Amino acid sequence: MSKLVIDTAEVFVPLLTASRYAGVWGGRGSGKSHFFAGQIVEDSLAAPGEMGEGLKTVCIREVQKSLKHSAKSLIEGKLVQFGLGERDGFKVFNEVIQTPGDGLMIFQGMQDHTADSIKSLEGFHRAWVEEAQSLSALSMGLLRPTIRWEDKKRGLTSRLMFSWNPRRKADPVDMMLRGPEVPSGATVVRANWSDNPWFPDVLEQERQDCLRQTPDEYQHIWEGGYATIVSGAYYAKALAEARRENRIGRVARDPLLEVRAYWDIGGTGAKADATAIWLVQFVGKEVRWLDHYEAVGQPLEAHVQWLRSRGYQVTTCVLPHDGANHEKVFAVSYESALRQAGFNVVVIPNQGRGAASARIEALRRLFPSCWFNEETTGGGLDALGWYHEKRDDQRGIGLGPEHDWSSHSADAAGLVAVAHAAHRDARKVPTYRPRKVV
Repeated sequence: MSKLVIDTAEVFVPLLTASRYAGVWGGRGSGKSHFFAGQIVEDSLAAPGEMGEGLKTVCIREVQKSLKHSAKSLIEGKLVQFGLGERDGFKVFNEVIQTPGDGLMIFQGMQDHTADSIKSLEGFHRAWVEEAQSLSALSMGLLRPTIRWEDKKRGLTSRLMFSWNPRRKADPVDMMLRGPEVPSGATVVRANWSDNPWFPDVLEQERQDCLRQTPDEYQHIWEGGYATIVSGAYYAKALAEARRENRIGRVARDPLLEVRAYWDIGGTGAKADATAIWLVQFVGKEVRWLDHYEAVGQPLEAHVQWLRSRGYQVTTCVLPHDGANHEKVFAVSYESALRQAGFNVVVIPNQGRGAASARIEALRRLFPSCWFNEETTGGGLDALGWYHEKRDDQRGIGLGPEHDWSSHSADAAGLVAVAHAAHRDARKVPTYRPRKVV
């Protein structure tokens, strides 16, 4: 059996020990993909001697349109770097790489698999998921029980490896490997550019440019922080300015002023849209965003209970126009039910066509006056940072707001701005000058 001597950054040393799950998360330039590519080559070289059979590895992305978007070229580069070729048992084909002892590396997208087709991977020893932040919950649920090879006599087991730049806390890979309870036998490390002893000068220049030109994207791109602001999002610039001006931090509630709850109404049932609520105070020219709530499929009673549990018993609830309509399940409107629960209720009239654009523009105008209590509005801020336009890239046109997880909290926030503008305009009193007669 041939052996390799591979220089390894210290941050990756914990991953050299056997573990069922191995994960590396962090920003650009950390070398995490290079580490896993090298380890797969090393394991493939050792497998016929250690395991008694060739190593079978599947390299995975959620969506893989072609091999150009796979790890194949990176692994081919490692073979060249290590001086390995056909005499060592490695042979590169158009779509696969043959490894020693009749082993195999294949490259696939999980979106192409079903519950039946995934069974073709049952005998595989390794699975490496690159760009794992994009892996869906369905794909994760299919993959984990499928890669299950083991050799109890020699204490060997299959391994699932994940490398990713975190995007959202709710992404399946983060929930699995960075949540409160990680799977048994999991080794997870954070790796950033500063952990890479071979970090190239050209990337250092890119890093410095990002820090200087787009500082609000820096933490996500280079330090492995969650993507709080998506490039091109409707409120990206406004949120960046608010953070630079320290308007996102600690904001106190004025006990003498009314708190208003602005709603985006969802429904009941597992497939219903989310209900979102922002709790806001108007203090002079400041708009103080005190609290945020979002829930999926819960009845109205659950939303009311949350308001009361947070001390918002005496609150005016501001509803979109559909708050006056009967709820789909029960013959009662949110407006009447909330009044019965003891809340004051205001229903904003239907804005008609262009309502979404009107909400977006109204909130952009209001943003310079907004102050956010970050501890209690973090989920809502994430939604505002993500809310973006749906694009038709082939035609180069926008198709209006993308209706996804962020749109419900964003719509409720837009209602704050629309209601504020309507209230402001209603208070305007025209002034008249006496006509000067000459």
